[in-house]
Amino acid sequence: MVDMDADAGFDASLRADDVAFGARDAALLRAIDATGSLNAASDRLGRSYSRAHERLDDLENAFGPLVERTRGGPGGGGTTLTDDGRALVARFERLRAGYAAIAETTVAVLDGTVTDRTGELGVVDTEAGAIRALVPPDTDRVEVSVRGDAVTLHDPDASPAADATSARNRFEGVVTAVERGDAVVRVAVDIGAGTPIDALLTATSVERLDVEEGASIVASFKATATRATPREA
Repeated sequence: MVDMDADAGFDASLRADDVAFGARDAALLRAIDATGSLNAASDRLGRSYSRAHERLDDLENAFGPLVERTRGGPGGGGTTLTDDGRALVARFERLRAGYAAIAETTVAVLDGTVTDRTGELGVVDTEAGAIRALVPPDTDRVEVSVRGDAVTLHDPDASPAADATSARNRFEGVVTAVERGDAVVRVAVDIGAGTPIDALLTATSVERLDVEEGASIVASFKATATRATPREA
């Protein structure tokens, strides 16, 4: 059985067992399809042949036969995608397209003030608390935008520690709404002071986390995926 999942930063993936099929894997299969050779595909992508071969074996062990190999003969042999291989790439592209379309409408905007800067990154004080984000150099009054496809949800008992990485924002919150689509679920989370942010998950992820209205949840998102822009006076 293949499950679909998505991590923060719009890293959509298809999963089978413990193997995740992501953008790099789709690029590898597309390159094989275009070149007719795993060796040529590796060269085109600037990857090691041995690692590409090992990755392809891992994918086929999880997802089934994705390529057909021929050896020798007048054409010198080669590697082509199976129907299942092309179908897997198509499924992945549909998942990415679905996330992209929904992500455009799931942006939370919080007013804040920049209180600290370290290069392009800064700390913005908002009603929900301090948020690390990419900040403009010429103003302290900003609006912080958090896209739903950049937010990852965690079970409170299994969430990363608040100081696990200074590049990740972490907020404890409460689920206020769960809107289910065909493949993508929008989860609204109040992270404090009535501040809502959205997270985009797949139905599989929602079931795994047991997400429902009123549930406690931890939302996290990378500072580099969070942008502050000047706020109009």
